[in-house]
Amino acid sequence: MEQTIDPTLGPVLARTGDERAVLTSFLDFHRAVLLRKLRGLSDADARRRLVPSATTLVGLVKHLTLVERNWFPTLLAPEPGDVYLTSEEDAVASFTLGDQETVAGLIEAYERACARSRAVVATVDLDHVVPHPQLGEVSVRWVLVHMIEETARHAGHADILRELTDGDSGAF
Repeated sequence: MEQTIDPTLGPVLARTGDERAVLTSFLDFHRAVLLRKLRGLSDADARRRLVPSATTLVGLVKHLTLVERNWFPTLLAPEPGDVYLTSEEDAVASFTLGDQETVAGLIEAYERACARSRAVVATVDLDHVVPHPQLGEVSVRWVLVHMIEETARHAGHADILRELTDGDSGAF
């Protein structure tokens, strides 16, 4: 039996688009997959540790919020006081949940960070190169590809954690 691909998915819609449309649609697709992994879960289930590391479903969202801010506004359009975070302590903190943090609040922060990232990327050419504190220089194109990889990898982690939580798996 032949399966069809949902023609409304961003990557499908962009299949004949220009490079920017293809890159941004794949990134938005993986952002949405990550958030789908939290749909229908209680705060307790979204915060539950199911693996030896501190990785949780909502911790992945918190981490990717920092990653969005780091790679897009802070790197490509920094404002006064913005600092690109690179330390191991920053990485650990990006997964660590405070008692007052809620799933809804962390999702909202992630959605705001993604919207800001989209706005920043829309203003710069893919060939634009910026200094990076660890890598020397990076192009906007490279940042987009890196963020697709980073977000997809963590969406995969979220898929596994969701399956361990209630058996639900898959991109949708």
